[in-house]
Amino acid sequence: MEYRKFGRTGWSVSEIGYGMWGMGGWTESDDIQSAKSLDLAVENGVTFFDTAWGYGEGHSEKLLGELVRRHPDRKLFTASKIPPMNFKWPARPEYNYEESYPPGHITEFTEKTLKNLGLEQIDLMQFHTWDDGWSSREEWQRTVEDLKTSGKVAAMGISMNRWEPENGIKALETGFIDAVQVIYNIFDQAPEDVLFPICERLNIGVIARVPFDEGTLTGNITKETTFPEDDWRSTYFVPENLIASADRADRLRPVVPEGMTMAEMALRFILMNKTVGTVIPGMRKASNVLANTATSDGQGLSEELFSVLREHRWDRQPTSWSQ
Repeated sequence: MEYRKFGRTGWSVSEIGYGMWGMGGWTESDDIQSAKSLDLAVENGVTFFDTAWGYGEGHSEKLLGELVRRHPDRKLFTASKIPPMNFKWPARPEYNYEESYPPGHITEFTEKTLKNLGLEQIDLMQFHTWDDGWSSREEWQRTVEDLKTSGKVAAMGISMNRWEPENGIKALETGFIDAVQVIYNIFDQAPEDVLFPICERLNIGVIARVPFDEGTLTGNITKETTFPEDDWRSTYFVPENLIASADRADRLRPVVPEGMTMAEMALRFILMNKTVGTVIPGMRKASNVLANTATSDGQGLSEELFSVLREHRWDRQPTSWSQ
């Protein structure tokens, strides 16, 4: 496993992290399987684990806390997210600050997360949604300062809305935010335009999420793919998106190198960008853990293939089904 400096925190984190959304109650999620996969990840060098209260109303956070206690000899970085008070994803300009992240709500859910984790301090707490119209509000800024001063939170971050990588830059400029989580993959290259250069300038830690475009970049999504009604992906892969996504994946298949899977190629593409501190694929099964952690070998991709993949950029706008 290779490690990278995580912005101004100075942390050295595994460049392959662990996204725990799928352990919060998705279809086919299983706590015993999840625990085994998490332990295997630690054995293979993963040190960064990202969850949220919204992943099963704290269930995923409890699994992370149990993991930390099973490995007292390892420094595992814990990251979670505060849900907006109106429990609406994503944030929209018409949602005012008071109904989203008032001070009492920020403090309340930070304390809920700490209780679920069974820890006195979380390494990284993040706003699960954001709109830059709130950035100048002193209320959240003072609350973040208080949480850090009290020792409950070591660093603070923002999770950017899907396909809005620049809707949070004003918050980064305030100096109160230490990390940003953003969708970045072969298709979603827009963060490179404005966000990443600003993160470099401000020394902000970058977490790349959705590395497989919700599954498209594993090569397993086809035009015939269906999901159970209680699976979030059934609302994301509506016909409009499913067909377009499958077409895009089909165009990639011919360039996948022999002996490499599309998923491996997708992760290696992200790791070619040194602004990224860690990438957080979901890994519910042991086979996923082994495959994903194996990509952290310092090899990357050939410059020729990397250039080809850059031509597969797909700029999209948020819609009713994209969130």
